[in-house]
Amino acid sequence: MRVLAAMSGGVDSAVAAARAVAAGHDVVGVHLALSRMPATLRTGSRGCCSREDAGDARRAADVLGIPFYVWDFAARFTDDVVDDFVAAYASGQTPNPCLRCNEKIKFSALLDRALALGFDAVCTGHYAQLHQGVLRRAVDPDKDQSYVLAVLTAEQLRHAMFPLGDTPKPAVRAEAAARGLRVADKPDSHDICFIPSGDTRGFLAAHLGARPGTVVDAGSGEVLAHHDGVHGFTVGQRRGLGLGRPAADGRPRYVLGIEPVSGTVRVGPAEALDVQIVEARGAVWTGGAAPSDPVVCTVQVRAHGGLARATAYPSGGDLRVELGEPLRGVAPGQAVALYRPDPAGDVVLGSATITATC
Repeated sequence: MRVLAAMSGGVDSAVAAARAVAAGHDVVGVHLALSRMPATLRTGSRGCCSREDAGDARRAADVLGIPFYVWDFAARFTDDVVDDFVAAYASGQTPNPCLRCNEKIKFSALLDRALALGFDAVCTGHYAQLHQGVLRRAVDPDKDQSYVLAVLTAEQLRHAMFPLGDTPKPAVRAEAAARGLRVADKPDSHDICFIPSGDTRGFLAAHLGARPGTVVDAGSGEVLAHHDGVHGFTVGQRRGLGLGRPAADGRPRYVLGIEPVSGTVRVGPAEALDVQIVEARGAVWTGGAAPSDPVVCTVQVRAHGGLARATAYPSGGDLRVELGEPLRGVAPGQAVALYRPDPAGDVVLGSATITATC
């Protein structure tokens, strides 16, 4: 099988490519250039877009003895990931750029080009299990990335390979060292790759400018503070609210809701963050057809954590999810992923983008 291995320059994608080679596939490595201004990227091995990453990916490909190319996807990445990220925050949502990158770049733009060039599959270093079209959680729960892959369609999964899903991360690093890959000890990336400073609020302010508004008490309506834009807040946030005095009861306040048109940020006590119902749109079903009946499942609303038993009610491309126990800090713009519990690894059923909660 002809396989295009997406090589970010990190240890995971390098070992994934190595396993594809070892399995006897005809493998070609490709690194995606995602920045229109590479000189602005961070230096050092901290993320998937550092200056050294293309070189690290090329050296790994040399060790594996496979052809290697760099493809410029900067324009597509800016349009589909960066601009989407900025627009979502401007509208009071909390997006997940890694999820959007998987959906729009790695398994849309990249996969489309790979198939057009005669490749059979795209191989990545994601931690998830995929067998006969069924996507499951990885065996390493701390590294599981099935949540950010739950946006993929059955057809996209048919042309995907995730060789690391059955292996804990320490074993992947040990394998990289044994194969002579210099990235064996390279640190994992944690920051948003297109915000090298780690200052998300500053990044958004530079793109959106000042949009003054107020922070109000959700119970009394009292104005507690003023702000320069709703893009500086997300549901569930506790710190950085700009409040000049503690609440009357002395308890912390949290962001409960954001109204982008009026510029109002509502704050209140932690228990007011509890939600029982999640409304979502743009449902994607990894198995293909949408279910016709309610789905008893487990849902996840964040990349790490935010799990609850639930029943999902599909309606066209929309979902209504009734939670078996309340979840806190569920924000519009996040994805809700649906799982069927399974001892071999929870099966991903699908996902949708959260639009409202109550």
